[in-house]
Amino acid sequence: QVRLVESGGGLVQTGGSLRLSCLVSGSIFSFNAMGWYRQAPGKQRELVAALTSAGTNYADSVKGRFIISRDNAKNTVYLQMNSLKPEDTAVYSCKAERPGINYWGQGTQVTVSS
Repeated sequence: QVRLVESGGGLVQTGGSLRLSCLVSGSIFSFNAMGWYRQAPGKQRELVAALTSAGTNYADSVKGRFIISRDNAKNTVYLQMNSLKPEDTAVYSCKAERPGINYWGQGTQVTVSS
């Protein structure tokens, strides 16, 4: 059974940084793609950053501020978030993709105070 567990969320002031971690049970090599998504209250869930065989891609709103990376030995995907803004406040979730099936973590809350 695949499990994804996020950690690293919290409360931070505008301009601050956080690093989110997504620990995957099993090798992350077995997935076609890994990604971070977020959902703010009253809004739809949106893609923040993704790692695929083609490379990385980011939402326009986080380009230049967020970095997605992976540590294969630790089966962990990270999201380094810098220069945080109040509009980054959301629940951040990790997703792992295999053909025909997606796996999600439970999410971690990020709150950026102004």
